[in-house]
Amino acid sequence: MTGNPNGPIGLGPQRIVRCVGALIYHSDGRLLLIRRANPPGRGRWSLPGGRVEPGEPDDVAVIREVAEETGLIVTAHELVGSVNRPGPGVTFDIHDYRCAVIGGDPAAGSDASGLRWVDAAEFAALDGAGALSDLLADTLREWGAGPR
Repeated sequence: MTGNPNGPIGLGPQRIVRCVGALIYHSDGRLLLIRRANPPGRGRWSLPGGRVEPGEPDDVAVIREVAEETGLIVTAHELVGSVNRPGPGVTFDIHDYRCAVIGGDPAAGSDASGLRWVDAAEFAALDGAGALSDLLADTLREWGAGPR
């Protein structure tokens, strides 16, 4: 889903902020989610990830963000999909990568107030309760990338 990069009529162009997200699956098919500690989406469950620093390659950014938010060390693999999401005065250009855990101990870190592995039933329950980041469930279903 894409947002209007020019913002609402008469307000001029919006700044584009490149972001990355990580799709990390447990060996049993559960998906790793973090509870966002900061806006946008504070208190809602989402994929680990965040803003790409200027000049930073996506794979480096996703590895850094996962380590900061979860304590896990990952390798970044293929791009699963990308979306644009509107934010306050910005459009977030988000690129989500499949990642594999190679070390570390899972624990909520900076920008995360919680961390959990969810199976398909738990993911659906979070979606039904409105506890997921906007459009996360729809996007992962569209990509065929939800938990098992």
